[in-house]
Amino acid sequence: MTSERQAILHGLYAISPEVTDTTRLVAQVEECLAGGARLVQYRAKNAAPDLALEQARRLGAACRASGAALIVNDSVELAIAVGADGVHLGRDDMDVERARAALGGRIIGVSCYDDPLRALAARNSGADYVAIGSVFQSTTKPNAARASLENLKAAKLISGLPLVAIGGINIDNAALAIEAGADMVAVIHALFGSADVRAAALSFTRLFEHSTRAGPHVRTQPRAI
Repeated sequence: MTSERQAILHGLYAISPEVTDTTRLVAQVEECLAGGARLVQYRAKNAAPDLALEQARRLGAACRASGAALIVNDSVELAIAVGADGVHLGRDDMDVERARAALGGRIIGVSCYDDPLRALAARNSGADYVAIGSVFQSTTKPNAARASLENLKAAKLISGLPLVAIGGINIDNAALAIEAGADMVAVIHALFGSADVRAAALSFTRLFEHSTRAGPHVRTQPRAI
């Protein structure tokens, strides 16, 4: 993995809320980017195809303007259509090998839930990063299987890939995930539910700057894609 790709896969990973007001969504994501988010995942499970296409395109433009990367949740087809930087795949989505054939060198992330062995399989299939969670109680997926901090450590050790901690991440518990091995923290409500999205994003970004595990400051790195 190149140093540029490593720099992108480090820090705050903002996951968009599902809203129909595209202008509001883009404005909030721009605030996240201004606060230091390096990846944005467009996640819209219930959006109509035309709306998803418009929103993903506009978020892609916002990410490019800020030097960040846009990841599309679930859909390789949508990622290709909007020129996204990559895709994030769950257990019911396209397998990594097929996604790699379609996406070439773009970023592929894989949800591994509470199972570190899935992280090993994802690495062996050609994934660029893996996600473990729900690490804490999640309002987005309240019934999701819980993954311990030990699961995070094991997934990092087994896979050797950049690791995302997801599920119930907030400013009070994010440092625990980072110290357990997370290279990124995926956040929805603690960002987009905040009265000041930019300030919330900056708070998460600073956790990586102050962590003993922090890598090179991403703002000094060239764009990975």
